[in-house]
Amino acid sequence: MSGGRYDKSERVDLSGESIHWDLGSSLSYGEYLHLEKVLDAQKPLSFEHDEMLFIVVHQTSELWMRLMLHELGGVLECVRRDDLDPSFKMLARISRVQAQLISTWEVLSTMTPFEYSAFRNALGRSSGFQSFQYRMLEFLLGNKHAEMVEVHKRDPKAYETLQRALKSPSLYDEALRLLSRRGYGIPEDYLTRDFSEPYRASKQVAGAWLGVYHNAEKDWDLYDLAERLVDLDHKFQLWRFHHMKTVERIIGHKPGTGGTGGVSYLAKALELKFFPELWQIRTSM
Repeated sequence: MSGGRYDKSERVDLSGESIHWDLGSSLSYGEYLHLEKVLDAQKPLSFEHDEMLFIVVHQTSELWMRLMLHELGGVLECVRRDDLDPSFKMLARISRVQAQLISTWEVLSTMTPFEYSAFRNALGRSSGFQSFQYRMLEFLLGNKHAEMVEVHKRDPKAYETLQRALKSPSLYDEALRLLSRRGYGIPEDYLTRDFSEPYRASKQVAGAWLGVYHNAEKDWDLYDLAERLVDLDHKFQLWRFHHMKTVERIIGHKPGTGGTGGVSYLAKALELKFFPELWQIRTSM
């Protein structure tokens, strides 16, 4: 740099590059991604600088959850048809998505209590508790709770979708059905149970999973599935923990905007496990 101007040599050399300066009838990058909608979706309700951070963090999380739901749908189909190999790539991708979801709390934690309180009243009763996609994730993974659907009544489409997910077999239910088809002893009442009810851990199911680990060479794909489910569950617990600590850091022990106790409510979820027997058998191995 000389005399306040950039020397030509400091610029990227575009010679020899066949750049399409004129796109013709082709979609542009922004048009393909509908960025005019995405980047117009951040609409702070206050004039506070930090509300933009709050909105972007939550919108980004919803986008990652959108991808996670997409991948989980693929995993479910693979388990149903006993074709596990493709599901492992999807589960690996879900693991990376979960890492991104966890990291969003690190960004939000840069917000101080003073900065959040400056616009918190503008949120009214809106809360992550009302996230349709988060509830879908919980239901697909097996944490069924019929009462949770009621907060979505004002959105008939979301309400109907959640009701279907509530009554359908979760990923874990489908995994147990697969174990049964492979000859592992899953109790019949676990295969035909009311799937809208919370899952209850079973000694027989634990025994079946223990059998998978003891027969890992013969049923390596089932063994691999088990470990990937544990990884998924583990990272979900980490996400919940980081959520709780970020909330504690920003609002302390104030109630949440959605009506929960805030940190006290989030702490209750820390012991929840989607795949309980896969954790229980670790003591037996």
